[in-house]
Amino acid sequence: MSLRADNVGWSVDGQVIIDGISLDLPAQGTLGLIGPNGSGKSTLLRLLAGLRTPSQGSVSLDGRPLAQWPRKAVARRVALVEQHAGTEVDIRVQDIVRLGRTPHRGALSAWTQEDQAIVEQALARTGLGALRLRSWHSLSGGERQRTQIARALAQGPSELLLDEPTNHLDIQHQLQLLQLIQGLPVTCVMALHDLNLAAMFCDRLVLLQQGRVVASGSPEQVLTAERVAQVYGVRCVVSPSAHHGRPHIQYLP
Repeated sequence: MSLRADNVGWSVDGQVIIDGISLDLPAQGTLGLIGPNGSGKSTLLRLLAGLRTPSQGSVSLDGRPLAQWPRKAVARRVALVEQHAGTEVDIRVQDIVRLGRTPHRGALSAWTQEDQAIVEQALARTGLGALRLRSWHSLSGGERQRTQIARALAQGPSELLLDEPTNHLDIQHQLQLLQLIQGLPVTCVMALHDLNLAAMFCDRLVLLQQGRVVASGSPEQVLTAERVAQVYGVRCVVSPSAHHGRPHIQYLP
C-alpha cells in the first residue's frame, strides 16, 4: 500500500477547494491528475505531500495517517516538485540537488560517498551534469524545472508528486522527462495540462472539475470526446494512436 486519500476536502475562508476526493495509489504506478485551471490539482498534491492538513477526511501512507508520521520520515518517502520554485540565495545547481539528501542525514552527519553517488545519478538522469556549477539565477525556466526534479530524485522517494513537471520544457525535454519518470521504481502522481501526454505516460487518470472527481480510470475510460467537451468546453475527436495505441485527442475548431 502506498499513499491513500480518503474523502479528503480542503476549504479556505468557507470556499471549498477540494471536496470529498478518495484515491488509492498502487505501488509503482503513475497516476495523472488532469482538469482545467482551478480544478484543485495543485492543492490535492500538497495535501498528499502533507504540506496541508485536510479540512475533512485523511491522507495516509502505508495505512498510517500522515499526521502521525514524523515530518522527516515523510520527507524520506515523499518528494514534491511544485510548479513554481525560487530562491533569493545565489546557489549552484549541484547544491540544490544536494538538498535532496537532507532528510536522510543528521544535523552533524558527514557527507558520504553514497550521498555523492546519488546526487551524481540524479544530475545525470536529468541531463544537468554540464550545468552543475551554474547559478540558479542564470538558469532558464526549463533548466530550473529539471534542477528541482533532480533534487527530488536525490531524495530517493518511493512516492513522487509532480505539479506540471513539463512546464517550461521544450518538446524533447518533455518526452525525455516523462520517459524517465515512467521508468522509475516509484509511485508517481503528477498533474498535467496536456491530455495527450497524460494519455501516453499515465497508467491511470483522475479528472477533476471544481475540486471534485468527474472520472477516474484508464486513459481509455477517462478521455472520451463527450467528457472533454463537458469539462473543458472544447470539441475533439478521440481515437487510438497509431504509434502507442493509447487515446490521442485531436481538437476541432
